[in-house]
Amino acid sequence: MKVVFTGAAGGHFYPLIAIAESLAEIVAERRLVTPKLYYFADKPNDEELLFSNNITFVRVPAGKTRRYFSFHNFLSPFTMLHGFFVALIALFRIFPDVVISKGSYVSVPVVLAASLLRIPIIIHESDAKPGRANLLAAGKATRIAVSYESSIPYFPLKTRSKIARTGIPIRRGLRMLPEASLGVQMYGLDTSVPTVLILGGSSGSLRINETLIDTLAEIVPFANVIHQTGKTHIEHVTKRSGVVLAGNAYASRYHPVAFLSGESMRAAAGSASLIVSRAGATSIAEISLWQKPAILIPIPESISHDQRTNAHAYAHTGAAIVLEEDNLTSHVLLSEVRRIVTDPAIMSTMSAQAAGFTNPEAAHVIAEEIVRISLSHEPQTPAPLS
Repeated sequence: MKVVFTGAAGGHFYPLIAIAESLAEIVAERRLVTPKLYYFADKPNDEELLFSNNITFVRVPAGKTRRYFSFHNFLSPFTMLHGFFVALIALFRIFPDVVISKGSYVSVPVVLAASLLRIPIIIHESDAKPGRANLLAAGKATRIAVSYESSIPYFPLKTRSKIARTGIPIRRGLRMLPEASLGVQMYGLDTSVPTVLILGGSSGSLRINETLIDTLAEIVPFANVIHQTGKTHIEHVTKRSGVVLAGNAYASRYHPVAFLSGESMRAAAGSASLIVSRAGATSIAEISLWQKPAILIPIPESISHDQRTNAHAYAHTGAAIVLEEDNLTSHVLLSEVRRIVTDPAIMSTMSAQAAGFTNPEAAHVIAEEIVRISLSHEPQTPAPLS
């Protein structure tokens, strides 16, 4: 069995890792031949995770079309064409049983090449409003997995018989959280107050960082703060927060970290009373599985059309509130954080509403379909995904 994964960083990459983990479990349970796994993209994103899951990285150039004027937009079609031929040659040499695409600009040359070679394609759409890459790939796909029921009407009518709502694949280690004591030990948290976890996406968010720092001195008297700043922002945030909290009796309750992954993320989330986060589909799915109250701050629509739709779809359950970035101020953030973490009834209600939003078995369902397609290779009516 040979499987090729493709998709960009962050919310596109980690669900692919979750599928690879579930695929390994199925193969072990059924004593199948160990599959050969490949990741086609313009960069490896997380080499450690690829290595630990026995996934071989294959570099494929990809041209990103930006939603704003940029000279790079003129070069993108040529980069995409180059990527198509690179993917075509690589796929022909490997000739996988199936290609799994999470969408994004990275996936386009790979999906087009796979379609030309008549290799079965499964696409997964995480967002409530599908991205352009997956809408383009829908007609070429063997199966289409979605996370939101509301995303289905965006797909062409002729493709809807191939669609199933599976939910978002979540990595094994993040499906179940440890006891809060692990986070207390790892970060030295004060157990007499609640803990607020701030996540600005995989790269961090300058706007969220600055807004938090402006109100930090007023938050730490009533809460611990674990703050994922992003690797490029950690130095600036550490220096500025040091100035803001100088002489503050509760300064030790603030814990800035560049990036949370694996055990550090599990520990932080396990100890969190409230999570403040961007509204990427994977982030929302994880928060839902953890049953944590959330404040979602979506990326503005001028930059991304996905997150605002995701945020409001999840907030509709009552498990989260949405703060639009255009309206985000230190006063508003402070007010909402205080309102939630100081009211046990609100916390309990929001946690309860989070249950059931995300399918914890999404990765397993998609992995089962990969195995079915790989072992059959015969054109047939698709079996139900769920």
